[in-house]
Amino acid sequence: MPIDRILAARLDRRSLLGATAAAGVSIAMPPALQSRVIGGSSPLASFAGKRGMILHRARPPLLETSMDVFDRGVFTPNDQFFVRWHWAGIPTSIDADSFRLTIRGAVGASLSLSLAELLRMPRVELAAVNQCSGNSRSLFQPRVPGAQWGHGAMGNAKWLGVSLLHVLDLAGVRAGATAVRFGALDRATSADRGLDFDKSLSLDHARDGEVMIAFAMNGEQLPLLNGFPLRLVVPGWYSTYWVKMLSDIEVLDAADDHYWTAKAYRIPAIPGADVPPGSAGFPTTPINAMVPRSWVTNFAEGDRVPFEPTLSLRGIALGGDSGVSRVEVSTDGGNRWQDATLGEDYGRYSFRQWEAQAPLASPGPISLQSRCTNQGGVVQPSVPIWNPSGYMRGNIETTEVVIA
Repeated sequence: MPIDRILAARLDRRSLLGATAAAGVSIAMPPALQSRVIGGSSPLASFAGKRGMILHRARPPLLETSMDVFDRGVFTPNDQFFVRWHWAGIPTSIDADSFRLTIRGAVGASLSLSLAELLRMPRVELAAVNQCSGNSRSLFQPRVPGAQWGHGAMGNAKWLGVSLLHVLDLAGVRAGATAVRFGALDRATSADRGLDFDKSLSLDHARDGEVMIAFAMNGEQLPLLNGFPLRLVVPGWYSTYWVKMLSDIEVLDAADDHYWTAKAYRIPAIPGADVPPGSAGFPTTPINAMVPRSWVTNFAEGDRVPFEPTLSLRGIALGGDSGVSRVEVSTDGGNRWQDATLGEDYGRYSFRQWEAQAPLASPGPISLQSRCTNQGGVVQPSVPIWNPSGYMRGNIETTEVVIA
């Protein structure tokens, strides 16, 4: 069925309220389960609209994708796509008929757009990885506070929506504007009043023609927990900028002084965002473009593998803000490397699958590694970085297995 008919069928008010009501039940997880997870066991848990997720926190939801999902395909299924919210005040019901996206501020004419009006606009589609700034934070040494993600706070989807540039042009950006701020429907708790989540981009970035107001992912409307009815898509940048339940776009004529851009999600203002453990007082800058990463996905830590003269390896890579140009693999902890064969290219912001046949000399423990080089010539480093927020991990990852 064409996407127009799918969206038209699913955006009627009755079916929307039914779906969101079910999701609302899932957000209110029993306190006993929250306590058990916070205690550190991180069991696989079920959320309405989600399956097989690793539950880090129920309210607000932090759900991680299990690594075996990334071995099954280059695109991450919607019902297994990771979830990260900052505040528990997430709407559990949205009326698609009355919902409006507001465009205001330093514009020639403020706009209030319905979903139906957005669906009639010219559409754009691209594949892009959405990755949390703190993905893999649990591997930082020394440990740092924050959600203790493994590698699964990420996902890859085909996003469908309207170019932000098109909408800004409809409103008419006034001379002197410098930035664009994006607000959403979720709300801070009463104790944190005034800190509702919003983020901003420079005007040039917002108007680059790639930033998108998405209403669908992987051929379906956005799941509630992934930002229904609209979310911002900022290809190549970390997901803190991918504002979910987007409802307000404000064009600014001065730098954004709100908390989430001026104070939060900042990294050391040095190449690689790497400082000595325990450092403080260093200059910072807002986190921005992602770095290259890669993983072996067809083996897990501690697997025992029957000996064969050749070991089949498979995995995924992302180039960050440019495409994947090369992936190499090693079975001896990085002493020797061989090229992997790259899979289909879905664009420079997408995951790219790879595979390799690695010779083995004998049984015993081995260290599996992969190393990505992006089209900008940036190569994954062998040494991990450190910063106090646990952001931007991008070093070569190792999977220890035993050839038996």
